[in-house]
Amino acid sequence: MKRTNRKIPFLFSFILGLAILIGMFVIAMTFGAADVQFSHVWQAIFTSSNEKGMSIIRELRLPREVAAMFVGAALAVSGAIMQGITRNPLADPGLLGLTAGANMALAITLAFLPGTGYFGIMVACFIGASIGAGMVFGISAIKKGGFSPFRIVLAGAAVSAFLYAIAEGVGIYFKISKDVSMWTAGGVIGTSWGQVQVIVPFITVGIIIALMLSRQLTILSLNEEVAIGLGQKTTWIKAVLFIIITLLAGASVALVGNMAFIGLMIPHIVRALVGTDYRLILPMSVLIGAAFMLMADTLGRTINAPFETPVAAIVSIMGLPFFLFIVHKGGKAFL
Repeated sequence: MKRTNRKIPFLFSFILGLAILIGMFVIAMTFGAADVQFSHVWQAIFTSSNEKGMSIIRELRLPREVAAMFVGAALAVSGAIMQGITRNPLADPGLLGLTAGANMALAITLAFLPGTGYFGIMVACFIGASIGAGMVFGISAIKKGGFSPFRIVLAGAAVSAFLYAIAEGVGIYFKISKDVSMWTAGGVIGTSWGQVQVIVPFITVGIIIALMLSRQLTILSLNEEVAIGLGQKTTWIKAVLFIIITLLAGASVALVGNMAFIGLMIPHIVRALVGTDYRLILPMSVLIGAAFMLMADTLGRTINAPFETPVAAIVSIMGLPFFLFIVHKGGKAFL
């Protein structure tokens, strides 16, 4: 991977990203099917006021937007890590079988263990994401030549289609298609504080560990032989990073369902700002990914208010042209 010279100082980029995130959070909390004043949002968050409408903001909109931020950050970071490990600019949890595997596991859990709590569903999503990713990388490695980007994308498309078919089949056979569809639609509607409290710690831990390994990821993304020459335990590092990817992707699916393209788009956008050093890419991906998810959720709530437009549909509308653009440029559009 070619290293680029950053034209914008990282501190400025970070402050800009933080300002964008705060601005999007304010917009997301203010606008929706029922617009509220910023002063009410401030009172609901920072005071104990029980005025009319405060409970709606605290119990409905606030947990929803907190969930959106953490999911956006988790998917962006997991996508960046996948692109770094595989040196594949098209890598994304939604395109390489992780979210499809988590969705399959979720459908099977709802069918065979209908009384499973939210923590159990999350564990099932972790296992499913691991199965999906394992199938993709296993198929990609069968043929001599290693993990070429093209082969991984093809394997990801095939495995995802297969796992989605299993999920649909389970839903139809056990008559739980409606329940499965509510997850697969992709969105944060109906997110409660109970769900946020279960999922957010896992995402937080995953992101922190990823940041701690960002230096090793940078070296791996450039040249694995160099990493070995510098004394890095590449197998161990890859294993830990793979666990982090599974953790972040599985937690995201457990919270909001399928959400492709975020993990593809955000790292490329961030590289245009900070270059190819993952010590800078990962923290910026947290900010930009969270802000992007807030924007998508706000659009979903306002485009056809009072009806909800699935967030996954909005992200896909933006993500597919981006994906085709990256393919056209050979993965180097923002380098």
